[in-house]
Amino acid sequence: MAAGDCDVAMAPEPGAVSEADAERDAELFKEQGNAFYAKKDYNEAYNYYTKAIDICPKNASYYGNRAATLMMMGKLREALEDAQQAVRLDDTFVKGHLREGKCHLSLGNAMAAGRCFQKVLELEGDNTQALAELKSAEAVLEYERVAEIDFEKGDFRKVVYCMDRALEFAPVCHRFKILKAECLALLGRYPDAQSVASDILRMDSTNADALYVRGLCLYYEDCIEKAVQFFIQALKMAPDHEKARLACRNAKALRAKKEEGNRAFKEGSFDKAFELYTEALKIDPNNIKTNAKLYCNRGTVGSKLNKMQQAIEDCTNAIKLDDTYIKAYMRRAQCYMDTEQYEEAVRDYEKIYQTEKTKEHKQLLKNAQLELKKSKRKDYYKILGVDKTASEDEIKKAYRKRALMHHPDRHSGASPEVQKEEEKKFKEVGEAFSILSDPKKKARYDSGQDLDDDGMNSGDFDANNIFKAFFGSPGGFSFEASGPGNFFFQFG
Repeated sequence: MAAGDCDVAMAPEPGAVSEADAERDAELFKEQGNAFYAKKDYNEAYNYYTKAIDICPKNASYYGNRAATLMMMGKLREALEDAQQAVRLDDTFVKGHLREGKCHLSLGNAMAAGRCFQKVLELEGDNTQALAELKSAEAVLEYERVAEIDFEKGDFRKVVYCMDRALEFAPVCHRFKILKAECLALLGRYPDAQSVASDILRMDSTNADALYVRGLCLYYEDCIEKAVQFFIQALKMAPDHEKARLACRNAKALRAKKEEGNRAFKEGSFDKAFELYTEALKIDPNNIKTNAKLYCNRGTVGSKLNKMQQAIEDCTNAIKLDDTYIKAYMRRAQCYMDTEQYEEAVRDYEKIYQTEKTKEHKQLLKNAQLELKKSKRKDYYKILGVDKTASEDEIKKAYRKRALMHHPDRHSGASPEVQKEEEKKFKEVGEAFSILSDPKKKARYDSGQDLDDDGMNSGDFDANNIFKAFFGSPGGFSFEASGPGNFFFQFG
């Protein structure tokens, strides 16, 4: 027989290990890995399972064990790859399917998880773990479904609730965390939202969704310049990120319109500034802090244009959006003072002083309280029909006119009701004159002090005596009719 036709036994290469020895070594590594796993030394367990896989790369259980170890180490994506490899090598490997399902579920892919648990139930119909895990996967799918509906409805609190429940089953799902963070931002809970986004960025600095949420928080906190930078970064990572694109466009438009309005205000173009702030308020109703500032700015413009009620409404809208916005309270309080709505002004200044106990705020509150006190007294200037800056002669002229107008003798032929009313007015005119014609009393009245102090009781006078003293009565005086409804005053 020719040499080429014969089976020639080849000698093993020096150092070569037989297949049986290799399997034995691999099993030994697996057992060592199991021992470290039992001691919760997962790093060493991982190393020994890897050695076993290196020797026998087609053993499903080795991948299954390493998948379990990676799961304990929190490396779910790597664990998923090992579990998938295990079931590729052995489609009947129940633990492999269970671990793959658990990884999918923890990562938030509830649909894929459900398929894995269904596979286990096909292999073992009474597998209690698979039954329980399948229910968990179905619960997560339901939370996702409800959250999607509620997000469209704008019920962001409900979405946060659903995501919190889903994250109990899928604790490392970035998608659920991002949706929760976005809703927290939309609810104004910026520190909570930023915390969630920052946690994700620490693990994955290129996560476009997390970058978008960070930008959204800054945008809603009126840090628009920084927000734009995060939106641009998100778009670099994911050019088709529609939410980041829209937010970036809104942020730039809002910044530009607000700055334009500020310029117009500084230039004294108040009508134009009012219009620009109005346009800015239409850009994004969800941006609460920026819109609060825009309302307050427009309120300031309104006060400059003497549209006091509009200014008060704008400041009120600013406060509704941000009830900690002191500048809006200050502006509204001043508008209330300007329109003599002193009770409302006192309420605002009290709120301001409770928040910021400064000397300036204390003085503003005292001034408002004084004006309120003064407003509750008789307005002697109004009774005489003169300004607060009226001179002594103007006060005398006003008294002469009003005293003659309301003197009881002039209305002797009127009904008892009219006589009573005119007598009351006549007394008030005398009272007003007695205070405003006396420099000391007038000064106390103007400063808001009580006139009863130091024996200056404003009620200690007789209106008729004041009338006689003012007009004099050398021969008496009388009111006579000179025609229907016409009277004249005649000295005797």
